Formats: sequence, C-alpha cells, structure tokens
Amino acid sequence: MNLLRLAACALACALSFEPDVAGAATGLDPAFEAQAPSAAAHQVAKWIATTDDNRALPFAIVDKTGARLFVFAADGRLVGATPALLGQALGDFSVPGIGERPLSQVRPHERITPAGRFVSEPGRHVSGEAVVWVDYDAGVSIHRLRPDRAEARRRRGLASATPADNRLSMGCVVVPEAFFLSVVQPVLGQRAGVVYVLPDTVPLQTLFKIDSPVLAQR
Repeated sequence: MNLLRLAACALACALSFEPDVAGAATGLDPAFEAQAPSAAAHQVAKWIATTDDNRALPFAIVDKTGARLFVFAADGRLVGATPALLGQALGDFSVPGIGERPLSQVRPHERITPAGRFVSEPGRHVSGEAVVWVDYDAGVSIHRLRPDRAEARRRRGLASATPADNRLSMGCVVVPEAFFLSVVQPVLGQRAGVVYVLPDTVPLQTLFKIDSPVLAQR
C-alpha cells in the first residue's frame, strides 16, 4: 500500500512540474516572453538561445517595426526593455560613406537605422557623451535622448502607445536617459556586445540565417 502511495505521489509531482519544464525548453527568459514581443523579435531571440550566436556576450534586439529595444545579459536574461526612436526613413542598409558626412548633409530618405547583426562597442560621441556604437562607420549608435530643440517631440514619440511616431532619429537608436543610464550603459557600455537590428523589409533569414523550424515557432 505504501509503495502504491509513493508511486502515486511521484506521478503527481511529475505532472505538477510539467508546465515549468515545457517553459524552460523554450530557452527564453520568461520576463522577455511577458513583454509580448513581436513574432520577429521572438524568433530572433529563440535563434540566439538555440545557437548561442551571441558567443557569451551581452546582446540587444532592436525591433524596428515595434520601435522597441530589448537588452539582455550574456546568459540570455532580459535586463530591460523600452520604446526607442529610430531612423526617419524606412530601409535596412546605410548609404555608403554616410558616416563621414556632417548631419546637416544627410537627406531625409538617407536617415536609416541599418538592419543586421553588429558587434557593438562602448564609446564616446564627438561631444564626449557616452554611447554604444552599433555601426561606427555609419555613425549609428544607441544613445540617450539628448536635450536639444527636438527633445520635446522625441519625448512625445517615446511616450506614445504607437510606434508610428517613433521614426524621428537620424539613424541612431535613441532611448530615454534613465534607461540608458540604468540598463544600456551597465550591460553594453562596459564591453563588446552584439546588437541584432530587425529589418523593415528584408526577410529575417537573409540577415540572420535562421533555420525554418525556429521561424515556425512562436
């Protein structure tokens, strides 16, 4: 009788833990899942977790369609997420030589946040401000919202519930100052990292070589 009770207890315990095991099998931080990321962001995060593509480096996912930035520790733990401002123009590739031009000479249709996988580096803007370089040659970085004449409009874009008015930058990924100081700088501002910028129009597979089974998962 005691053996039967022990067996029943063991079975009940195994069943009670089954949902947690299934959740762990996704390889994604539940805190990230709770952010209700877009299908594309979820697929890229799953691919990173499956392949260890970040190579033990902290990383970030920039979801251009959703106008959001997700920052992760090297072990895949979500450190923080925030709305972000992005390049005014739709597109996935920077104009050659754009990083060598003064901002005043960058035309509106050239203000693109390039998509792809980038090895990021902490650095400084010409003003001395701390930034995280995503594509140094193209002059694209993650930086805080700066106090300038466009600040009020950009602050409204970050605060709105829709990503439609978040296309306000010259191409950089702009985040609230508090988020930059408390999340971006400690995680990506101390060492090299990997930044995955999701595309506007180019297929994910073209940029990230994601296998079909991962694309099918959600």
